[in-house]
Amino acid sequence: MRKSGILCPVFSLPGTYGIGDFGKDAYDFVDILHHEKVKIWQILPLNPVGFGYSPYQPFSSYAGDEMYVDLENIAELKDVVLPEKFVNNKVNYLEAKNIKERYLRRAFLLFDANNENYQLFTKDAFWLDDYVKFKVLKMYNGQRSWTEWDESVENYYFPQGEPISEAAYEMDFERYKQFIFMKQWHDLKDYANAKGIEIMGDIPFYVGLDSADVWANQALFELKDKEPIFVAGVPPDYFAKTGQRWGNPIYDWQALKDENYKFWIDRLSWNQDLYDIIRLDHFRAFDTYWKINADCETAIDGVWELGPAYDVLDEIYRQIPNINMIAEDLGDLRPEVHELRKHYQMYGMKITQFALDANENNNDFDDHRTLIIYTGTHDNETIVQWYKDISKENKRHVDNILSEQKLDDRPLNQALIQLSMNSIADVAIIPLADILGLDKKGRINTPGTIGSPNWEWKIEDFDDTIKEMNWFSQSIIASKR
Repeated sequence: MRKSGILCPVFSLPGTYGIGDFGKDAYDFVDILHHEKVKIWQILPLNPVGFGYSPYQPFSSYAGDEMYVDLENIAELKDVVLPEKFVNNKVNYLEAKNIKERYLRRAFLLFDANNENYQLFTKDAFWLDDYVKFKVLKMYNGQRSWTEWDESVENYYFPQGEPISEAAYEMDFERYKQFIFMKQWHDLKDYANAKGIEIMGDIPFYVGLDSADVWANQALFELKDKEPIFVAGVPPDYFAKTGQRWGNPIYDWQALKDENYKFWIDRLSWNQDLYDIIRLDHFRAFDTYWKINADCETAIDGVWELGPAYDVLDEIYRQIPNINMIAEDLGDLRPEVHELRKHYQMYGMKITQFALDANENNNDFDDHRTLIIYTGTHDNETIVQWYKDISKENKRHVDNILSEQKLDDRPLNQALIQLSMNSIADVAIIPLADILGLDKKGRINTPGTIGSPNWEWKIEDFDDTIKEMNWFSQSIIASKR
């Protein structure tokens, strides 16, 4: 069945207090998608952002970031005067986090921990105890990475392993924040599902070094004296001339196998309940992964290592038979990667920007039944900026294709989106910034770089979105999606 979707991070919605959140704007966005017959809303990871505010370097694979919580929808704050809302044209992480944290503390003072739903949540969230202890110890260690923690701090706040009252209170507060986050997210997801819209979540292949995942499971990673021996990344490619050195620790796959890949099973099982579809970032690392010595400053010097491939995926599908995963299988890949994906009938990805570049490969569309096409991902330039930047020869190539397809009479972004929508791929997902026809101002992330303006793009209102969705709706109809 042919479908269409829109890629838009939650943080990119208008929202309140400087960031898109689970409030009214998120529900309004779902209504817009429903009205225009869009079937999939793809988001980016919702986990607590770490270094550089990257959602791909989170403090946990399970927890949610409280900056997405809607303060107006917290029962304990119904009689509290909230600060005046403000909407920026880019995400203000620091301001959003400070405001949400301050008022969540006020709400927690009024919260009854005997709440039945809260009790059920704390029982079901098997990861929660490790996470809240990690967060509290991180706070008492001045927010430093756990690899730099002072052991005397833990001994003071957790003598004989049990928290003193102050630490216990902070741990309960962290539990409360996760309860509110999960409740509001599930409410929003249920609303979208009731409107016929599936939520596609995004899960990084690797976990962040400074995370509860690594801190609580150190034996499952290649570490020495708490520090990574090797780190993850990719060699030089389309996005970065010196490659991408992500810095995530490498898995000890034998240790994972000895536990029947429980770490991966738990991670995917929890996230399966959060999303209808899971996009697994950097899928190719199941087959082969780039291993960089931790003391190397770039990703140029590394080696390809064989991954667990069928062994781990067999176990995943055995224990979670109904999991709905798609594979981010972009780049210069071995044929074995595609064979691995197709063996499990997983959807793969194609990018219009790459398909229109004669210097790129991996652009065949032979397996259309299991393909999702994008004009670009969160790592690409917008389609408008991409066209501005390509060579004159490539521009002529693109112009000729649009002329052949009788799409050259439209604005560039609309023409390239319609070209994508007309493709044989079963699913077409278009970034909101491309629908809006934005240039480099709409880029979400530039791989290989850290910090602003990455992860800051957002809209201030839905005026332009509603206007541009009119023609996109016609594109959906024309492409039978």
